[in-house]
Amino acid sequence: MGSLSEADSFISHKFTHIVIGGGTAGLVVASRLSEDPTITVGILEAGPAAFDEPRINVPGRLGETLFTEYDWQFESVPQSGLHDRKIPFNRGKVLGGSSALNFMMWHRGNKEDYDSWERLGNHGWGWPFFKKSERFQIPDKAYQDRHNIHFESDSHGTDGPLHTIYSTEYGASQKHWHATLEKLGVESNPNHQSGSNVGCFTALTGVDPKTQQRCYSAPAYYLPVSHRDNLVLLTEARVRSVVLEKETEGGECIATGVRFVHRNQEYTVPVRGEIIISAGSLQSPQILELSGIGNPDVLKAAGIEVNVANPNVGENLQDHMMTAMVYELDPSIVTPETLRSDSGLAAAADEQYRTSKTGPRTAVGYSAAYLPFAHYTTKEELSRLAAMLPPTDPATTRRRDQILSERLSSPKQNGQIEFLFEVSNYSPYFTSQPGKKYGTMMQMLQYPFSVGNVHIPPSPSPESRATNSDDNPVINPQFCAGAGGQVDWMVMAAAQRFGHKICSTSPLADIIVKRVFPPLPSDNEDPSTEDFASWVRDITVGDWHPVGTCAMGGDEGIKGGVVDDRLRVYGVKGLRVCDASIMPLQIAAHLQATVYAIGEKGAEMVKEDWRKEINGA
Repeated sequence: MGSLSEADSFISHKFTHIVIGGGTAGLVVASRLSEDPTITVGILEAGPAAFDEPRINVPGRLGETLFTEYDWQFESVPQSGLHDRKIPFNRGKVLGGSSALNFMMWHRGNKEDYDSWERLGNHGWGWPFFKKSERFQIPDKAYQDRHNIHFESDSHGTDGPLHTIYSTEYGASQKHWHATLEKLGVESNPNHQSGSNVGCFTALTGVDPKTQQRCYSAPAYYLPVSHRDNLVLLTEARVRSVVLEKETEGGECIATGVRFVHRNQEYTVPVRGEIIISAGSLQSPQILELSGIGNPDVLKAAGIEVNVANPNVGENLQDHMMTAMVYELDPSIVTPETLRSDSGLAAAADEQYRTSKTGPRTAVGYSAAYLPFAHYTTKEELSRLAAMLPPTDPATTRRRDQILSERLSSPKQNGQIEFLFEVSNYSPYFTSQPGKKYGTMMQMLQYPFSVGNVHIPPSPSPESRATNSDDNPVINPQFCAGAGGQVDWMVMAAAQRFGHKICSTSPLADIIVKRVFPPLPSDNEDPSTEDFASWVRDITVGDWHPVGTCAMGGDEGIKGGVVDDRLRVYGVKGLRVCDASIMPLQIAAHLQATVYAIGEKGAEMVKEDWRKEINGA
């Protein structure tokens, strides 16, 4: 792999572009830029390359890399809205970023989700911009009928780098999902990738159909083009800051290079064209702040000189919030815990996977339901929740807050809660008993009113050094805090009752023994009025889908965001951000398909502007 480079060799190249972060979006950007022979692009990635790591590659081993050397293992500050608990924020510290750690679900949000970005003044960001990244494998008709597979071929890409398939193996619950939801008035959505994911559907996964290995940005975007002389990668390189210079006293800053550390030695690599930060929603704002771009109060406390004052950097943090109810299952069902506790079964599963690419090690298929609040709450309850929000006046309320309020109260509601049942114990707050089998009803809030922030910490030693990238960011999502957070909390508490109703309805109920977490109420309590309010505060976590911390400012410009709609950082020439942090509003979907699309769109913008520059336009 000739383009893997040591630091001295890396800085000897004459780069036109540097990508900071070889993650989901970053490798898309770097790969696409290297298609232009007039561009020489360098990638700086803090983690290692792990192309042969089975815990990443084998689909049925998903989750085994969390809290390992491939995970930054961040956590939030104590959350006042969640009984002062700290919440884990797992992020990928490996080439491929979080696409190497995620649970591989591939689908899109609603058309209105993306159109709302355009409503804020971010031109060209409405629906659709997805197909370029995708290589969809169409299943045969018998398979479609057997697994309740529905799709619209025209909505998918077929020649992109990222393989998407319907799983070859599913857990025991999947075959019961559609029939169960249908009994509860939830229809299957035959076109869930085409602009509305409301209803019930079986989701795609990011898996290579030939190898049956996880398909993520490193093997999909980087590896096939790693031989290119104009594409240079340095792993295990932690960026300190972007080098900024000013054209004139008091003038606009220009990004001219990147400072980084590799094997305990500091380097500076110059760049002729542009620097693209793709470090994710927690670390892209960190790098901006370490470079002197951000809230002056935050920067001064960290000992960082202010280059561009922008208090929006690191603000607007939004994440899906998740609860997990655990159920004991029929003892005959095979779960991931079964393989972890029985070495003989695990060895047999490994051998089946090695020889035929089948069996439980390939079982990553998901069926989900995205439902509006109106499906399980009354009009009166919806009105009461809407009344708890601050009043919106078009003359004074920010358009972003108006859109959030509309999502709650509009007659045309999108999927505001995701319901997903999987045969495994996914709760960090429930300990499995040996010999028992478990399944988890996960419920994820899609359009949170809770909005937080992430910033660099104050200097740990003001006399000796400023804050640097070795100091973890201070993450405060403010889950269930404030007036909007109260609405989130009440909505999630109400959703638990419908989640339990799903698990109490056959045929899914036929494989369930009983609910074990939270424990069932007494026999004389009406399950339709069960109070989950305190339990939700006790166990809610993030769904590892943070967005918005370097948001596009749209019509408000630097007053409302960090980058413009071409992803250029306000106040700096030659610097962009391209990852989930630029999303001004959260979407109702797992993020990876959208982040790949952001990478594709951002790369094309950079190439367009580069061609104009070298052609003198």
